Amino acid sequence: MSIAGDEIKKFEKDDCKQDDVFYQAMEEVICSIGPLLESDPKYKKYAILERLVVPDRVIKFKVTWLDDNNEIQVNTGFRVQFNNALGPYKGGLRFHPTVNEGILKFLGFEQILKNSLTGLPIGGGKGGSDFNPKGKSDFEIMKFCSAFMTELHKYIGPRIDVPAGDIGVGGREIGFLFGEYKKITSSYEGVLTGKPFVFGGSLMRPEATGYGAVYFTQKMLEIEGKESLEGKICTVSGAGNVALHAIEKLQQIGAIAVSCTDSKGTLYDSRGVDLALLKDIKLNRRASLEEYIKVHESAKYTPIAEYPEGAHAVWDIPCYAAFPCATQNELNETDAHNLITNGCESVTEGANMPSTPEATAAILSHNLCFAPAKAANAGGVAVSSFEMSQNAAMTKWTFEEVDEKLKIVMQQICTRVALTAKDYGVEGNYVDGANIAGFKKVADAMIAEGI
Repeated sequence: MSIAGDEIKKFEKDDCKQDDVFYQAMEEVICSIGPLLESDPKYKKYAILERLVVPDRVIKFKVTWLDDNNEIQVNTGFRVQFNNALGPYKGGLRFHPTVNEGILKFLGFEQILKNSLTGLPIGGGKGGSDFNPKGKSDFEIMKFCSAFMTELHKYIGPRIDVPAGDIGVGGREIGFLFGEYKKITSSYEGVLTGKPFVFGGSLMRPEATGYGAVYFTQKMLEIEGKESLEGKICTVSGAGNVALHAIEKLQQIGAIAVSCTDSKGTLYDSRGVDLALLKDIKLNRRASLEEYIKVHESAKYTPIAEYPEGAHAVWDIPCYAAFPCATQNELNETDAHNLITNGCESVTEGANMPSTPEATAAILSHNLCFAPAKAANAGGVAVSSFEMSQNAAMTKWTFEEVDEKLKIVMQQICTRVALTAKDYGVEGNYVDGANIAGFKKVADAMIAEGI
């Protein structure tokens, strides 16, 4: 058995096996870094894997708050501080009913390597709550955020742990959280990123992940000698922050983004998505994508129930490049084969681990360009780090300055991943390249720091 196989076997009976998505992420990394483990025994000697897959700490707390009917509500809050070898813990807060410790361990583990790839001095962490902001009033969300921060503030700080937003946590929620932190600590400091621009936020933070995924794809296609995205049909899943801004950047560079999805179905507009209408539906009205076809009757909306079980309509649309930007494991093996059959040349993960292991294997075996999430969607945390720099210096950068810095970081990540893959005998495999490059930097820092 290979070194990687031996390492995986160690964890088969471990508690992490109970957390399916965390184990999935961990297994992918271990399989990828086999060439590194075989080339240098120090990583085994210093038990880096055993140390890396266990969080430094998992903080779990009760959140009690009053709703608009003055009834007491109880939720559970979490913060997983995973690894700070490279800098303070950094990673988003997610407010969603599906949040649990396993999901956050998966996201935090991915965040370690993603943050490492940026080249910026930040460690990895993640947090959130099973609170659902949907259907709640602004006052209810404010009261929940205040109660959540009453507990969270004990564990965070600008040189300790700097949370950001994630699903269910946007500028509104970050503003409420930051306001409560100031009340409790009487301190105005960059303890959260994704803040509204008026008090310490960075321009371009909402756009960063979607824009960054497109910048990464452009560089990857260039390195691999493929045609550019200009004039090409692109499919995008999701209709949240990442998807909307991936569509926006694709349109800006001359690509034709023809799709998006929500929890109820898939929208397909062969002429290219009307982004202004889409933003109005999702950001202002918070309505279903079905509203889109009331304005553009030539577009097609396919409810989930009308598509064959085990496949997703968005990945059966012929395209040059696909951008899964919704959620984990949304693109399965059937979807991957549909993309391959329909002539897709590139898949870029905008969401966190949106492709199943079987889908990833199918895509790689057919030599499509494949940009893994930990590299391709690092734009968000990169701009969050820019926000930390601006807060520390008490200054502001223009939109153009942030955009240019983001583009440079994403191009550097792509180049580093490609070169690492080549150095370790897996040229063209950006999954292995990203995992090896991210792991090596963190591992070397852990060894240098001692036990």
